[in-house]
Amino acid sequence: MSELQLTPEQEAEAKQIAEIIGKNAQEEALEMARLLVSKQDSEIFGKTEFEIRDRVHRLGAHAIETALTERKKRGTKGRA
Repeated sequence: MSELQLTPEQEAEAKQIAEIIGKNAQEEALEMARLLVSKQDSEIFGKTEFEIRDRVHRLGAHAIETALTERKKRGTKGRA
């Protein structure tokens, strides 16, 4: 993905959102790592693989929810 050209205000907002997402991502990464180290090589794919994918999707959903929440705090500009 190419680098986006953001206004200074957008860049500040992006950094704030990234900080919130990052905290959740760090916790989630630890949980995923715990799950992975608890499994034998033969158990990594299949059920475990889908558990990891679910966690990644939850992290993505958290990112979207965070962006929307932060926008609501400041009020949206333009169409929502």
